[in-house]
Amino acid sequence: MTIIFTNPEMNDLRMSEKARPLFDAVVRHINDNVVPIAEEFEELGKGRADRWSWAPGQLELLQTAKDKAKAAGLWNFFLPNAETGEGLSNLDYAYIAAELGKVPLASESLNCSAPDTGNMEVLERVGTNEQKQHWLEPLLAGEIRSAYAMTEPDVASSDAKNIRTRAVRDGKDWVINGEKFYISGAGDPRCKVMIVMVRTSDDGPASSQQSQILVPMDTPGVKILGPMHVFSEDHAPRGHMHLRFENVRVPYENILLGEGRGFEISQVRLGPGRIHHCMRTIGKAEIALDYMVKRGNSREAFGRPLIMLGKNLELIARARIEIEAMRLMVLKAAKAMDVLGNREARVWVSMVKAMVPEKTCQIIDQAIQIHGAAGISQWTPLAELYADVRHLRFADGPDEVHHMVVGRHETGLH
Repeated sequence: MTIIFTNPEMNDLRMSEKARPLFDAVVRHINDNVVPIAEEFEELGKGRADRWSWAPGQLELLQTAKDKAKAAGLWNFFLPNAETGEGLSNLDYAYIAAELGKVPLASESLNCSAPDTGNMEVLERVGTNEQKQHWLEPLLAGEIRSAYAMTEPDVASSDAKNIRTRAVRDGKDWVINGEKFYISGAGDPRCKVMIVMVRTSDDGPASSQQSQILVPMDTPGVKILGPMHVFSEDHAPRGHMHLRFENVRVPYENILLGEGRGFEISQVRLGPGRIHHCMRTIGKAEIALDYMVKRGNSREAFGRPLIMLGKNLELIARARIEIEAMRLMVLKAAKAMDVLGNREARVWVSMVKAMVPEKTCQIIDQAIQIHGAAGISQWTPLAELYADVRHLRFADGPDEVHHMVVGRHETGLH
């Protein structure tokens, strides 16, 4: 057994005293400024003429919550120990992320939405001064959105060494050709830049042949072929887009960190981002459990409350147990990143990524079942919650890859 599992510092999962007032302020902000506008925001967007634009009034309404967050100093919490953020540890931010997961607009109101969070962290850590000025500053200000383009339709992208989108140097430029799909947020008219994972060499170790390059969305040759659907939903206007790069030419200086360092950059962005997803997912599990309890107590069948029929009471108990187990696991993974660093904490991150979406899917499914047909209708958020959480079992790497990481660590295989 390795130090990863026996370091006693890993067992102190308390939120820091510094973070407690911030946590309380975030909860107040969500309840006072986000929840009251959520329904109006959705209503404004219904029936808009162009699905790939925001309806008049939507972004203005969201901006009211963003302005209040900025005024209260509640902004960019996701950047751990950074001058540009609040300097929170991963552990402290994990507590906040669980609250953000309960309300769809909450993360964006604090400028803590994926994929911007990961992209900003990459730029903050490895970007040049010019890259930071051009892209990081407007992202930190919440003025633009961004995307991260890695997954490809023709290869098993869960192994990033398979990436085939190619960038070839031509004088002072890179010329990029290839296809990407499920590029979240690329349909949003506010999305102005992508970080694109490309192959820049066929020589050397397989893990040193990839690089990451900044590509503005309006670059000639960037073609949006259309949205990829998630359980028949296109998630417009943000979308998960199918893109083609046809002789896309960007300056050589748009490369991040250097040629062949794509995997190294991934270690910067993937650990924290996956922790944020997991904690937000736990917030969604809490929503599902709340719906399950309310439905079970409010309906009767066969002369008894639903909650007392079959194994419903046990399912509710198990859901609470699973939520608390998930919470502790994710907090420990966050602590591992703080204590050990992202690379050494990789096994902890994989453990929670394998565990949390699967268990949360089960809880949401049980909440759907106790609602009967209404559970899959528009009358509750459960169907949407299920689709959202189920897709996470691909979005941050498939379950099988995370189990492989944990299994290899446990058995000493490489």
